Amino acid sequence: MIRSYACLVSSALVRLSRPCNFGDAKASVPRADARKIREMVQDSIPPSRRDRNPELFVKILGGGARTLVFVAGLGGTTRYWEARVTELAQEYKIVLVDLLGFGRSPKPWVKYSVERHVDALQRVLAPLGPVTLVGHSLGALIAAAYAARHTETVERLVLISLPHFGSQDEAYEYLRQGPVKGGLIYTNVLLTILACIITRRLLGRILPYLIRDIPREIVEDLVQHTWRSSTSSLWDVVYRHDVAADLRILEPVHHVLCIHGSDDIMAPLAPVRALADAFSNVELCVLEGLDHHPFLRAPKKCCELIASFVKQAARKAMLPNG
Repeated sequence: MIRSYACLVSSALVRLSRPCNFGDAKASVPRADARKIREMVQDSIPPSRRDRNPELFVKILGGGARTLVFVAGLGGTTRYWEARVTELAQEYKIVLVDLLGFGRSPKPWVKYSVERHVDALQRVLAPLGPVTLVGHSLGALIAAAYAARHTETVERLVLISLPHFGSQDEAYEYLRQGPVKGGLIYTNVLLTILACIITRRLLGRILPYLIRDIPREIVEDLVQHTWRSSTSSLWDVVYRHDVAADLRILEPVHHVLCIHGSDDIMAPLAPVRALADAFSNVELCVLEGLDHHPFLRAPKKCCELIASFVKQAARKAMLPNG
C-alpha cells in the first residue's frame, strides 16, 4: 500500500526534503542532528504506553479440517482478503488476522520489529495447530519469519508480492532511483511520518475517491494504523529484515510458494526470482501483467494456486514417509 500514500503526498512533501533558502542563508538541518532525530523517533518507547501482550483482531470463515491463515501487507487489514476467500472457506477454515498496529488490532507505542510482530502472531496461531500461512508484502515477510521460528506449527507457506531488498541500503537505492513514485519520501523517516499523518488526518475520508484501482473497503482501511506502527514496520521489517535467512532455515523443512506479479514495482520480481533459484524448496509462480496486488487483480487464480499447494501438502502427509 506504500504506493497509494506516495502518489497522494509526494508532490507536496518532496519539497520539504530540500533545504529552504532565505536570502543567502540556507535553513537546513545538519546531518548529525537529523540522524539523532531519526534515532529518537525510531527507538523511543515510553513505558507508560507499552502493551506487552496485545490480542490481535481475528476473523474466522469456514470450518474445514485444514486451516489457512492470511496476513495482509502495510496498511492492509482482514478486509483485504475477506471478500475474495469465500470459495476457499467452503473447504478450509480461514483465519484472517490484522497485524499488530494495523486494522482493528492494538496499536501500542512500541518498536514494531520482526520479533514483536511474530510474538503477537504466535499468540493467535498457537492454539490452531498446523496451518498454512499466507502473507502479502509486509505480511509475507512476517509470515516467513514466523515459519522460520515456529517450523512445527506451519505446514506450508505462501508469500505473495514478497519484498526482498537484502539490506536497508539496497532498499534505499531501489526506491530512490527506481520506478516508484515518492521513493524519496519513503526512505526518509521524518517525511514518512508526515505523509502518514497527512493521509490519516487530512485525506482519510476522500481516499476512496482518489484511489480508484483498489476496492473501496481496502482503501478505507488504509488509515487504520498509526504513524508509529506504519513507519517502524516499514523500516524494521521491510527495509532491515533479510528474508533469505528465514528461507535458509525453512529449506530442509517446508515448501514455499511465491506468487508475484510480473509488473510489480513495489517489490521487484528479480530478487524474488533469485531466491527461488537459490533455495530448492521455493517455487515461484509469476502472474503476467499484474502489479503489487495479484490477490486483488486475479483472486480466483491466486486461490486456485493456494488450494493446489495445500492439497500437495495433504497428499505428502498421507504418504508412508510423509
